[in-house]
Amino acid sequence: MSTRDRFLALCVVFLWGLNFVAIHFSLEHFPPFFLAALRFAVMAIPVILFVRFPKVRLKWFLVYVAGFGTVQFMFLFLAMSLGMPAGLASLVLQTSAPFTVVLGVLFLRERMTVAQVVGLIVAVGGMGLIAVDRATGSDIGLASLVPIGLTILGGLSWAIGNIGGRLAQPDDSFRMTMWMAVVATPPLYLASLIIEGPSAGFDALMTIGTETGLRALGGLVYLAALGTLVGAGLWTVLLSRNDASRVSPMSLLVPVVGISASFAFLGEVPTVGEIVGAVIVVGGCAVGVMARPRSRRRQRVGAEAASTKPPTTTTATTSTATTNTDSAADVDLACAATAARDR
Repeated sequence: MSTRDRFLALCVVFLWGLNFVAIHFSLEHFPPFFLAALRFAVMAIPVILFVRFPKVRLKWFLVYVAGFGTVQFMFLFLAMSLGMPAGLASLVLQTSAPFTVVLGVLFLRERMTVAQVVGLIVAVGGMGLIAVDRATGSDIGLASLVPIGLTILGGLSWAIGNIGGRLAQPDDSFRMTMWMAVVATPPLYLASLIIEGPSAGFDALMTIGTETGLRALGGLVYLAALGTLVGAGLWTVLLSRNDASRVSPMSLLVPVVGISASFAFLGEVPTVGEIVGAVIVVGGCAVGVMARPRSRRRQRVGAEAASTKPPTTTTATTSTATTNTDSAADVDLACAATAARDR
């Protein structure tokens, strides 16, 4: 991953970390499934009017929409409406990273280094510590794991969406993200109608002028404009030009922003176990991201260079090329000489 792409990934980390505070404010007023539908609906009309549908592999585009746009937010918003703290949600949702790496290996034939495997195992261990601390420190015991389980399912859905977005092969990743909002809106609104009832969303809209309603409106604008349009757009671009196993671990840094923002704006104070778990998660992320996997291109070029014999027009030329087959510079010179001779 280039330095520029790492910087863009950190921008997404910051935007998505603040997302959870915006979701918290929005859920104080809107029902969870209606909020998920409304989040995309505010983008859908201008996208339909002004944005051309991208060239994509339709099957994988629908997988991207279902995983990244629909199911992920159904699980996440439901979990937070059931009491999942915003800061903790920002951490647990990052199970998408190991899920994406595993799915990338299975479906994209991507390779992982030992350091990446170790880093992800460490990060998952940190998340396990968070879950244990949550269960033992809560008055309702194992029932407190229900929101955590829903958030983990949201992470799995996000990972499926990552793979779908990669295999969709869009001609424009940003336009694909915008059209995701259009396609994801109907199923989310249908879920709201069936589960929450037709009056739930209407009542919330009619009281939008209240204090909680105005906070929810601000959160909604942030979710639609910065969290989805900018954040998801950049994320899809990064996945389109980098291995999923290199991009997805960066999302493990989102909890640093999420927990800090939840403390600053919501007064959420993490427990010692949550802090230790978060440090372990970030450490595992650092190991996974900073690992330097062998380039497939270099391996392929090296194999081709080793299997290609130099021209044998003279004995001196053969001897010189043979003694330097292990040198990348001499291989390049030999190729250049061959091209010049052909001309």
